[in-house]
Amino acid sequence: VEGAVMDIQGGAFDSEDPDTWGYTQDERRVWAVAYHGGRVYYTVGEKAEVWSVGIARDGRFAGDPRWELTVEADKDYAVTGIAFDNTGFMYLAQRGPVENRYDYSRFADSGKGEVIRYFRENPDDPSTESVWVEAPQEYAVGFPQGNRQSAGGLDLQYGYDADGNLDTSVCTQTLVNTGDKLRDNPELAEKLAAGGPLAVHGVQITPKDLVKPANVPPFGSWFVDFDGYFEDPEVEGHVGDVAVWHPCEGRAGYYEEIPGGYEPPFYPPDFPPPGNLPPCLDVEDVQFYCTPRGLEADLYLHDHAGFGGDSIKALSKTPGVGVTSPMSHAPGKPYTIGITGHYPGDTVDVGLCFYRKSDKDKGGYYPCCKMTLPLRTPAVSCER
Repeated sequence: VEGAVMDIQGGAFDSEDPDTWGYTQDERRVWAVAYHGGRVYYTVGEKAEVWSVGIARDGRFAGDPRWELTVEADKDYAVTGIAFDNTGFMYLAQRGPVENRYDYSRFADSGKGEVIRYFRENPDDPSTESVWVEAPQEYAVGFPQGNRQSAGGLDLQYGYDADGNLDTSVCTQTLVNTGDKLRDNPELAEKLAAGGPLAVHGVQITPKDLVKPANVPPFGSWFVDFDGYFEDPEVEGHVGDVAVWHPCEGRAGYYEEIPGGYEPPFYPPDFPPPGNLPPCLDVEDVQFYCTPRGLEADLYLHDHAGFGGDSIKALSKTPGVGVTSPMSHAPGKPYTIGITGHYPGDTVDVGLCFYRKSDKDKGGYYPCCKMTLPLRTPAVSCER
């Protein structure tokens, strides 16, 4: 409740009842946060929603919060883990309700929490509210019945080669998630015993492509106990989040030009003008770079008709993809735009409005030369 505090001396306080702990309202509880493609994504509430907000070049919030999706899962559990891979998949991990047993045996209920992933609709379905698919893909977590032993933490790490060695050129190929009782299944005990102890609370390591119905039960995964003792089969909720250190050799370096391209631009129906007059704007070159904000493109434009423009406004004409306009432009320099939310290698249609800043500053209508430029984005990722 807003304004409430935890009063451990009050008669209403019960150390085993989270409802007496003074939590803020459910809709204000932010559980998981991740940065991706120039935006901060965060999960809210136990009927989990995912929201995002842009980050401006100066590091401030861009003031454009937006709802991304409402999580579809069997249980309305908080999503306490979120991560993105370098192809744009969004990974989410649920954690069961908070508990606090007097003997410290259980800090969260487990056995029903899911690990799922979403991807963007391609093309976007205008009949749905979200740009993300409605039904996520799910992973088998742990061997107990149902394979839903998530403890709420996840991250991504390198891939592995055929000999089981880390391949540091493959950035986000493996899912690492936390879970309880990961190898506990009496019906499979004999088969599981060959792989080590059964009482494992810790992390499960799975190739990210093994979504259900693959890897059920998860014999295609590896398991690591969080304390290495394997002596506490009944505890729950002792494991929380997980973070993987994986500086990526396969990711393009910042501000190094990376190969991409563009296709011939096209114009509104009344452009180009009739006869032999050139369009008012054409493209001479496009160069792509990775930056801390994600992919940026330098547009080298040519004012064929002497329109006299000195500024551009850019917008995305590809559903689910974001395009940011340059804040300012120095004479003789390219126009720099940001591109987010695409898959590496996709073609993104960028709408451009070429205008004179002095005209816009007068207010009201101002002349604008328009064209759409299809950009072939680089096949490599800018994500860390």
